[in-house]
Amino acid sequence: MEIGTKLIKPSLKFRILFAIGTAIMFSFILWLFDYFSDEKLYSINSLLFQGIFFGIGFPYINEKLAGKFPNKIGIKIKSELDAEEKIEIEGPANLFRGMEGVGGKIFLTDKKLVFKSHKINVQKGQTNIEYKNIKEIIRRKTAKIIDNGFRIITNDNKEFDFVVNERDLWFEKINERIESNLRRV
Repeated sequence: MEIGTKLIKPSLKFRILFAIGTAIMFSFILWLFDYFSDEKLYSINSLLFQGIFFGIGFPYINEKLAGKFPNKIGIKIKSELDAEEKIEIEGPANLFRGMEGVGGKIFLTDKKLVFKSHKINVQKGQTNIEYKNIKEIIRRKTAKIIDNGFRIITNDNKEFDFVVNERDLWFEKINERIESNLRRV
């Protein structure tokens, strides 16, 4: 990451909600196995303990590995930018291409929004959206529940659905760049 680039990380509120959601989902899945099993697999205490342990442990491990893992899977963008173009903000993201949520990183440069997939996807590559080509940006929910997505609609009516940490911050920063681009025109 070059000097002046800001990496957007999840807030404490997001991390706590993620841990609670993970604990509930894990406990529910274990309960389903227990419910549909012919014999009793888990006690209530066991379900609660495993849910809490997994709910705290998984997000912690995920956070510790997240900083190291993307660098090893090859997200390189610098060679694909213009010589004078600078990355201002970056963070992990998913871009929906059809049914696949393609994992990678999103970058805001001084000229465009860039999504670069990591190598562990079926669909790989880079998506560039120049600010002058953005008609509208809309907040959206993932699975109609989680406030972590936004949709970019371009002047030619193409839609790009992203999932990011700190959606409102990304929304604000992209809108700032769209407005500053309009002032330059």
